Amino acid sequence: MKSCVVLFSGGIDSTTALYWALAGYTKVFALTFDYGQRHSVEVRMAKRLARKLGLLHAILKIDLTQVGGSSLTDATIPVPKHKDLRDLKAGTPLTYVPFRNGILLALAAAWAEARGVTDLVCGFNIIDSPNYPDTRREFVRAMEKAINAGTKATFGAAPMRVRAPFVGLEKSAIIRKGFTLGADYSYSVSCYSGGEVPCGACSSCLLRKRAWLEAGREDPLITRLRKEGKL
Repeated sequence: MKSCVVLFSGGIDSTTALYWALAGYTKVFALTFDYGQRHSVEVRMAKRLARKLGLLHAILKIDLTQVGGSSLTDATIPVPKHKDLRDLKAGTPLTYVPFRNGILLALAAAWAEARGVTDLVCGFNIIDSPNYPDTRREFVRAMEKAINAGTKATFGAAPMRVRAPFVGLEKSAIIRKGFTLGADYSYSVSCYSGGEVPCGACSSCLLRKRAWLEAGREDPLITRLRKEGKL
């Protein structure tokens, strides 16, 4: 049976990765991390979509607030707000969680190995987030090499693969790909401020708004929130 584990945060990229995996694998496990993030609403929304799709869904709880250094895990560091994307400065942003994707991939590899699954699917992309060091193609390759060096693959078991099919795509292109796969984005949340209703001023909200404009569609999250009277 061809199976994989999808690192499913509940955002646009990981939601698309989930539907991409459903189109190509016989068995798909969705793995979500509750790591102490300010925007923990994404965990609840991920759970709703996984339940709707009837997926095998696991939530691993870890505490990256003990690491700190990010406005997403340290309540004393405010999430930066901007008028538009031109306000974004070069350099690693305050919303970068130190080595988060490396930590989550390592945990996902352990979880997958315990279940005999060799493929890890993630929605990492660098085009819209060039200042995050842990979304690059080089990072993905390095993590795959480290995972295979530190698991049973080094003794002859089937090698593990880290698959990042959208690493070189803009978010609008990821959205278009998702619609060809039938992706439901109405439960995907991106806002760093912590609410289900987007703040509209954090970098994630601004990038998301631009992506939907470029895709030529209304954001299904906004459509749902309006129907539910939350906007």
